[in-house]
Amino acid sequence: MMHAEGQFQTPQGAKIYYQHWQPQSPPKALLLLVHGLAEHSGRYLNVVNSFVPRGYAVYGLDHIGHGKSEGTRVYVEQFADYIRPLETYFEMLRAWHPETPVFLVGHSLGGLIASVYLLEHQEQFRGAILSAPAVKISDSISPATIAIGKILSRLLPRAGILALDATAISKDEAVVRAYVNDPLVYTGKVTARLGAEMLAAMQRVTAEARTLRLPLLLLQGSADRLVDPGGARMLYEHARSTDKTLKVYDGLYHEVFNEPEREQVFADMAAWLEARC
Repeated sequence: MMHAEGQFQTPQGAKIYYQHWQPQSPPKALLLLVHGLAEHSGRYLNVVNSFVPRGYAVYGLDHIGHGKSEGTRVYVEQFADYIRPLETYFEMLRAWHPETPVFLVGHSLGGLIASVYLLEHQEQFRGAILSAPAVKISDSISPATIAIGKILSRLLPRAGILALDATAISKDEAVVRAYVNDPLVYTGKVTARLGAEMLAAMQRVTAEARTLRLPLLLLQGSADRLVDPGGARMLYEHARSTDKTLKVYDGLYHEVFNEPEREQVFADMAAWLEARC
């Protein structure tokens, strides 16, 4: 396995970190990883160690304000600040591998980013795998709370409003400890502006999901407490893809790639990918 890393610059001047892992022989396909909120691409070594030996190359970038990339932590002026670097990185991948099929793999916030990206660029991919996609506004969030969040987004955009519960990411206590002690993981509160931009992006995906037509694999833990598990089902039901699969794993938490049962998840992913390569 070969590993490389680098940086590119956004039009606003922020440096975006990326890395990739290659098999020894030419890859059968590329997996473009889009990581979740407050974390970074380096937390996906379970995916790397499972799929690079199978002949796939794995590419990931750290979103602006995340991991080794520059920018205010977990803050964006607009949701497009996540989309534009992904566009740039995809163009780099295509230049490096002009003929190799690409699959988009998004987790949590990365599933939301990937979904918005697909609304405009789905023709670029052979298919997409979305894990616990944060695409549905939870029924527990009242309209009043949403309204207050929008006001704070305008008046105090960098104010912290909500912190993630680290114990909800995985049943594996070692995974939780590694997450909490990872210096590249942000453990503070999500900013008001990001919260408002995420809600707006969720509303857009819900409204436009019917335009999705590419092959889709949706992975969701039934015991997920960080995103509404109904989001994956919403995408499955609304997308007009003739090739779509929803896998709900009983009892699994938010990060299905980091659960004790992850080998079953990876086996399902591998079978799905092989059938579409």
